[in-house]
Amino acid sequence: MLNKLISLAEKYFDEYEIYEMNYSVDGVSFENRVLKEIESKIQTGISIRGIKDGKLAFAYTKNLLDPEEFIDNALASLKGEIEAGFSFPKKYDLPTLNTYDPNIEDITNTKLVEESKRVSEILYEKTNTQINLGAGKGVVSVHILNSNGVDYQTKSSFYNIYAAAMYPGSYASVDRLIADKKFKEFSKEDIDYITLLFNNSKREVKPKGGRMKVLFLPDTMYVLIWRLVSATCGRNIYEKTSPLINRLGEKIFDSSLTIYDDPLNDDFPDARSFDDEGVACRFLPIVEDGVLKNFYYDLYYAAKLNTESTGHGYREGDESIRERPSPSLHHLFVKPGKSNFYDMIKSMDKGVIVPSALGAHSGNILNGDFSIGLAPGLYVENGEIVGHIKDSMAAGNIYEVMKNVVDIENRVYLSNMGIFPSVIFENVSVAIKE
Repeated sequence: MLNKLISLAEKYFDEYEIYEMNYSVDGVSFENRVLKEIESKIQTGISIRGIKDGKLAFAYTKNLLDPEEFIDNALASLKGEIEAGFSFPKKYDLPTLNTYDPNIEDITNTKLVEESKRVSEILYEKTNTQINLGAGKGVVSVHILNSNGVDYQTKSSFYNIYAAAMYPGSYASVDRLIADKKFKEFSKEDIDYITLLFNNSKREVKPKGGRMKVLFLPDTMYVLIWRLVSATCGRNIYEKTSPLINRLGEKIFDSSLTIYDDPLNDDFPDARSFDDEGVACRFLPIVEDGVLKNFYYDLYYAAKLNTESTGHGYREGDESIRERPSPSLHHLFVKPGKSNFYDMIKSMDKGVIVPSALGAHSGNILNGDFSIGLAPGLYVENGEIVGHIKDSMAAGNIYEVMKNVVDIENRVYLSNMGIFPSVIFENVSVAIKE
């Protein structure tokens, strides 16, 4: 079927790209230490983008039964008169990455359940609170070929487990996510982290609000990073909605902050040597020592701005086969610092730790504004966690807050939107309901 599709694409298009994706995922979830769900997902699909007379065609299917009908659907999309403005990339010698561990196949749903039960029981014994947990493993394969000689394939494995100690009567929690390309035990260190933060913050306290130090954990650093990701996106540069236009080379953050995209780092799951358009991936500094270094592009917006793709064209969403590529940062890192996490807490005279956030989408994201509910805020006084705060918020603008870094953790963790350490910022506005 694929060979026939290629023959038809060569016949009807000046250029073409064929994208195949397959993934299988198994997962379990526990609520209050009770098994809630076992789920398995399998998805396959194929899409085609074609360029004919400068116009862009697109079609997708989850089952290629009739290549001729599939091509007809793609040709019909040309009626949309979408200008391509770019050519598909040529073949490039790519580095070989270690993205797949065959031991992933040995992880059964039974093993996921057993590990989840083990972690749940240990955490309950240490915290005496509701423990929610999820664990999963999967394999993702991508194959891209085009009319300019590209024929790339990659196969990635992943395993993750997430555990949360819940504050009574709320959805607030202290949690930890670990991930790898193979099974990785939820360690004593991970359990001790949740236990210490939760147990020391059980008591509700009501301090006064104001400007203070705020420690964003890896799981909540995305609140700040999301604003930077939006402002450096090629789409927003082209549409002139980013506040960072014409600011390349300027210092925008504290000199201790370096933020980069590194898809070639295969120490973590889902490393990639090519993006979803067949463009070679590369290390890309976004902010280096506080200085804005680069924006990121896919083929479409790079062409619009008369520049080159940075290898950041990805298909988003749970059913990515249905989506056209767009500029995305999938492998974002914040460079770690030199401080031990617990020493960072001891260094805080007065402040708040943010384990999870509510309303991260609030505020003008492109402009860098944020206003989040702390779920909850862990209050620190004289270097010790003394309790948790309900009904509190932290707000500010990243171009002010991220100029005032106090300390950065010496380790990074896979979390929402990237791989981050914990970071303390000072003089952040915290509002607490009296």
